[in-house]
Amino acid sequence: MAVLVALGAFLMTLAGGWTAQRVTDRRHLVLGLAGGLMLGVVGLDLLPEALEAADGELFGVPTALLLFVAGFLLAHLVERLLAARRAAHGADERARAPEVGLTAAAAMVGHSAMDGVAIGAAFQVGGGMGAAVAVAVVAHDFADGFNTFTLTTLYGNARRRAHAMLFADAVAPIAGAASTLLFAIPEQVLGAYLGFFGGALLYLAAAEILPEAHHEHPAGPTLLCTVAGAGFIWLVVGIAE
Repeated sequence: MAVLVALGAFLMTLAGGWTAQRVTDRRHLVLGLAGGLMLGVVGLDLLPEALEAADGELFGVPTALLLFVAGFLLAHLVERLLAARRAAHGADERARAPEVGLTAAAAMVGHSAMDGVAIGAAFQVGGGMGAAVAVAVVAHDFADGFNTFTLTTLYGNARRRAHAMLFADAVAPIAGAASTLLFAIPEQVLGAYLGFFGGALLYLAAAEILPEAHHEHPAGPTLLCTVAGAGFIWLVVGIAE
């Protein structure tokens, strides 16, 4: 049952990516929506889960929060290093490095795999729990597909690469759900991953996607898309609870 539900997540991920690439004439609205979705995913989904799973502390600070900050800083460091390397080779330092987009998309794939694991684990607890988590994950994976395609293309990658990452993101929940038939991921490891990934994702949303969305475009409609994206994730999280 968990794998069958993950097939629904597969289809929703592809639908999200298809939607992102079909509205290129309203790119600023797409980016505004993607920024809101990413903000909602980090603040309302990833970080609470990370804090619950990785419940240890280091010098009085929750481990998940330390990893959250570490992920944010590492994303910033990697982007700056790639920009400096491009500048050293005569390229515009302000140009976006395609490697950043691919790395971010790969992180989204990892997150989608964890979604599949969540489906499998929930069905091991019981059918009711599995159904509730499945509804949330399937709706959530529409946003994952949307963000995966948007992130990959935003950083200058070819559409074929974006399609490849989108397909990988769509397959990931199935692989994650299937893996629960073989083994269980330690909760501490899962919490650490979610905290670290959340920090990196927040950096991309706040420092890259949202500024680009509001660059030389009317702020009102774009802001509404951002709020709608965050609100959608809130709704999905509420359904899961």
